[in-house]
Amino acid sequence: METIKSPDAASQDTKLKREVTANDSPITNHEVLAMCPQDTCHHQSPSMPRIMIIAGEASGELHGAGVVEALKRRHSDSDIFGIGGDRMKAAGCELLYHIEQFAFMGLVEVLRHLPFVRRAMQRLEQVFQTRRPDVLVLIDYPDFNLRLARIARRYDIPILYYISPQVWAWRAGRIHTIVKLVDRMAVVFPFEVSLYEQAGGQVEFVGHPLLEVLEAKYDKDAFCQQAGLDPQQPVIGLLPGSRRQEVSSLLPVMLNTLSAVQKGLQHVQGVIGLAPTIRPETISPMLNGHTSVATVENMTYDVMKHADLLLVTSGTATLESACFGTPLIVLYKMARLSWWIARRLVTIPNIALVNVVAGRRIAPEFLQDAAHPDRLVPEVVNLLQDPERLKGMRKELQDVRTKLGAPGASDRVAGLALDMAKEL
Repeated sequence: METIKSPDAASQDTKLKREVTANDSPITNHEVLAMCPQDTCHHQSPSMPRIMIIAGEASGELHGAGVVEALKRRHSDSDIFGIGGDRMKAAGCELLYHIEQFAFMGLVEVLRHLPFVRRAMQRLEQVFQTRRPDVLVLIDYPDFNLRLARIARRYDIPILYYISPQVWAWRAGRIHTIVKLVDRMAVVFPFEVSLYEQAGGQVEFVGHPLLEVLEAKYDKDAFCQQAGLDPQQPVIGLLPGSRRQEVSSLLPVMLNTLSAVQKGLQHVQGVIGLAPTIRPETISPMLNGHTSVATVENMTYDVMKHADLLLVTSGTATLESACFGTPLIVLYKMARLSWWIARRLVTIPNIALVNVVAGRRIAPEFLQDAAHPDRLVPEVVNLLQDPERLKGMRKELQDVRTKLGAPGASDRVAGLALDMAKEL
């Protein structure tokens, strides 16, 4: 899942901000098309389901890995292949392409890599012909996946779409295209069910896969020891995002806000939770003059769980923070032109996923020009000095977690995929 992005970025969103390799050859040790012969592909043993999974970016790949693991638990001999990353490969998926090969975002980058995308589509169509999957599982990544769904339709391959595009936020007309192309939707938000039912689609709420992975490494005392913090004093967690562009735009705002708060509340501590995609050297220049803030790596969930208040870049992190029940303030900024376009396309009053799921504004949102220390500092101070308000927010956040269903989304999706494979 992702936050609502500008139109030039939303369709090719990726948590893994790396340069795409120019080589479009598969990263497996054998040829993509070294598949089973055409005359045997349609006569495989029913005990060995053949499942193709497409996860074109890092957040979807995380959830794809969970599905692969669940499939292997149910059917250890499952033949699973597609597009993914290291986690899906480790779980037992044969990679035809690696997500790093699709790690481009923004209109210019997308246009520059269109020849690669076309070649990838052609090769995947050959896979449909030579290694016909029993079911095609598409995970998020809508612009690419819906194009691929059109091709799969030509070969009567059943399609399961896991994690819906944000049709409830912008480009609502896509839902009719999705319903025509996709056999079943596996959605992660309960309010999405009625949207697809009204459009005539087959849909099932499977719960949110985040509930399967949300786990802090340390208790509060151990975390504070690791981060060099005093467990007896309030902690503000800074979560600036997983993309360099986001971090460059929002971390300075967060740091300046923290410094201003600390001038008035000297006992307040700050800690930056770095996403795995952001290196410490990336933020080093931004830390000049900010000596009273700690930085931790690979402990994002610990920051979410143990902070007293969070400043969070809009995105999946707002939902993760909500699941830990930690009060939060949401920030986001983008280029002015992108913001102007986005505000005319986005049709919902709140953009933070935590507020979208809640159906109301629980976490304050400071967007674009409002994402400024002058606006943020009073809100932070008021929250820290109002225990009843913090308590009320924690209760409301617990309600959000409840709406996400029970853990086990990956297993439910695996069950749907296998059921669809059996229907052939």
